[in-house]
Amino acid sequence: MYIVHVAVSVKPDRIWDFKAATLANASASILEHGIARFDVLQEVDDPGQFLLVEVYRTKDDSARHKETEHYKLWKETVTDMMAVPREKKTYGNVFPNEEGWD
Repeated sequence: MYIVHVAVSVKPDRIWDFKAATLANASASILEHGIARFDVLQEVDDPGQFLLVEVYRTKDDSARHKETEHYKLWKETVTDMMAVPREKKTYGNVFPNEEGWD
């Protein structure tokens, strides 16, 4: 498993636009082969803070995701909505095992 957390700080006046664009991307992404989960989280105490939790079967699945039209549109659309550049961290799963992601 190849797990990506993307932290995004959104400008206060662009939160709804960011959510709409991100939900469209997530809805298309979860249909891709090789994606086990694609979660969009919004911080309760600071609504401009988002965390995208992307769980791929392999690192190659992550690379293929970045070639999709919906990802390219999302990236182009939301870049100016961000207060600072997004931050990405990658993880490997410990629990559950790979079968537990089905």
